[in-house]
Parts: sequence; C-alpha cells; structure tokens
Amino acid sequence: MAKRVALVTGGSRGIGKAICEKFEAMGYDVVAPTRAELDLSSSVSVERFLELHEKDVYDVIVNNAGINDVNDIENVTDDEIERAMSINLVTPLKLLRKFVPAMKERRYGRIVNIGSIWGIVSKRGRVVYSMTKHGIHGITKTLAVELAEYNILVNTVCPGFTLTELTYKNNTAEQIKRIEQDIPIGRMAQPDEIADAIAYLADERNTYLTGQLIAVDGGFTSK
Repeated sequence: MAKRVALVTGGSRGIGKAICEKFEAMGYDVVAPTRAELDLSSSVSVERFLELHEKDVYDVIVNNAGINDVNDIENVTDDEIERAMSINLVTPLKLLRKFVPAMKERRYGRIVNIGSIWGIVSKRGRVVYSMTKHGIHGITKTLAVELAEYNILVNTVCPGFTLTELTYKNNTAEQIKRIEQDIPIGRMAQPDEIADAIAYLADERNTYLTGQLIAVDGGFTSK
C-alpha cells in the first residue's frame, strides 16, 4: 500500500515540528510548507499554494499554524483581527475546501484542527485568539457530521501549556515554575506528548472518534 501523506501547517518548530517528526516515524510522507511557500496571512500566497498543489491528495490534514496576540479589547487593532482570522481560521477552512473533495472521492481522511485551552476557558487579553479557536472547533463539529459517511474523521486538539522554544523565549524559569504550579499534573507538556494525541486521531487506528474537542493540558481546564 502506498504511504499515507500528511499536510501539516506550522511544522517548522514547537508542536508542529513534533507532529511532523511523529508522522515521519510512523512512515508517513509529510508535507510541511514553509512560510515562503504558504503564508497563511496572505490570500495571494494561499491561492498560489492551492494552484501549485491543485492535484495533490492528502490522507491527513493538520491545521496547526496559529498566532496569539495578547491585547485588552480597547487595544485590539483591525490588523490584529484580520491576521488572526486569516491565519487561525479562514486559511484552514480554505485548505479543507480544496483538499477534502479528494478525501471524499477516496472515502478516507483524517483532519485534526489545533485549538487551544483558550478556546475552552479564557484569560484576559485573549479575546481575538479565543474567538478564532472557538471558530476552528465550529469547523470541526460541522465537518465531522458532514464527512462521516465518507470515512473522514475530524477532531480538535487543544494543547495546554507546552515547553516549546517560544515558551522558553517568552518566559523566565521562575515564570514557567509559577505556571506549572497552576497545572494539576504539576508540569508543562512536552511537544511530543501533544503530538502523540494528534497522531492517534490522524491515524488509521482511529476508526470512530470524530467531532471531539480534546484538551491535552494536564488537567488545567478541568479545575
């Protein structure tokens, strides 16, 4: 049987990189466009990517790329709204619109949309980000119903605090320690722990789980 092919956005670092490495270890061919190849904030770049890959067929799509600007409501700019909507919500939908028909034709597909704990609970300054992450799960729920008859399963994974390069860059060791004290398990996740959950949902082993929002957060949203 031919190798399964996975499309992963935002695959150059952090959780996205861990997802790509996990899929590769499982024997998948992984397509992880760089920003030069696919700038999710640019409609021109998105259209060019879709044209170049018009005949590509993917067994798995992971909409992982995202941005998270932090601002109180009165400081939110139009540019912040438009960029977040484009990267976190609109472009993932455009990718699915393009590549789902081939999944339907082959009667197989696995889609994992990456949400966030801030799409379950929220926090000051996350109004735009939370809006987009609630929206991405709306896509998940609708497509889970719409595509089930074609053996296409669609789920949302919501990572909690994760020890990525960006986490170390944006937080001191003391700040990370304080955050971890607020997580029931008592530590942040490793990127490959998030990738493990995504890999199961995206694999043939998952035959029935669809339309779900799954928090991989060490119990943070259950408090």
